Amino acid sequence: MCQYSAIEGVINDWHVSHIGARAASRPGLTMIEATAVSSEGRITLGCTGLWSDDQIPGMTRLATLIRSHGSIAGLQIGHAGRKASAQLPWLGGRALTESEGAWQTFAPSPIPFDQGWHTPAELTTDQIHTLTARFWATASRALDAGFQVLEIHCAHGYMINEFLSPLTNHRTDIYGGSFENRTRLLREIIVAVRKVWPQNQPLFLRISATDWKEGGWTIDDSVTLAKVVKPLGVDLIDCSSGGVAPDAKMQIGPGYQVPFADAVRNQGEISSAAVGMITDPEQANDIIRNGQADLVLMAREFLREPYWPIKAAKALGAIPHIPNQYLRAF
Repeated sequence: MCQYSAIEGVINDWHVSHIGARAASRPGLTMIEATAVSSEGRITLGCTGLWSDDQIPGMTRLATLIRSHGSIAGLQIGHAGRKASAQLPWLGGRALTESEGAWQTFAPSPIPFDQGWHTPAELTTDQIHTLTARFWATASRALDAGFQVLEIHCAHGYMINEFLSPLTNHRTDIYGGSFENRTRLLREIIVAVRKVWPQNQPLFLRISATDWKEGGWTIDDSVTLAKVVKPLGVDLIDCSSGGVAPDAKMQIGPGYQVPFADAVRNQGEISSAAVGMITDPEQANDIIRNGQADLVLMAREFLREPYWPIKAAKALGAIPHIPNQYLRAF
């Protein structure tokens, strides 16, 4: 979960205390928030980044902290595209004004996210190649920082998702139009990242499995994408949904995105992760036991319950990992 608390992309004591509290109960994987590959790729001025070597020491501190608790250290990297240059959520989350420090946003096509949002500049072919190089460079820094799992953020209406969706990609060159063309940027990023990210370390994709809107990206597209990216070196697809269209009609409820993970896993023939309103240990366990996904990833529940793995282990009859310092409380 983005904390929107960095300064110039650099993590600080908030991030250390936040991540440390959650890693202490030893979840299988602790994933650091969406981290920008370039300064203009931040969602807000408070987002973390790894576009500069100056940002490596802070990320090294987080990765080391996670591993010291026996959890796997993961990092999610991405570019916000046309949804960049936004105000902090608790200040409204709207597009920044010039006086608030707004910056030029970029996208596959010059289509604003919504009324009142900036009109992004359409990326040139050279800028697309530069973007791919920035993902490569950020992956290299993530490796130097000690992360063990890397996730490329292709969901929620951010840059790569904007290229994938017909709703936001109206290009007429080799990066627009057909499924092959709209997935080209993602395929090129995966290949570039895998040149630096070791083959024995997992590479995840986070996707919006459907746009929830007619004429947009569908679960069938996601299944096809799974078959395309697996040979390129993707190990798992993290199946979220929505975010491209502000007027999408989403059907929300407990576990509402699990069918997407199920389809990607069992039709796309790649490991998948389920997300979205999964809060109960038995619910999470059933998803794995039933073969609907290989991982369950949680976000908001960990904001509410930092020591959820202890609760889950006890509920499922397993032995929880409790830090010695906290034994008196359990």
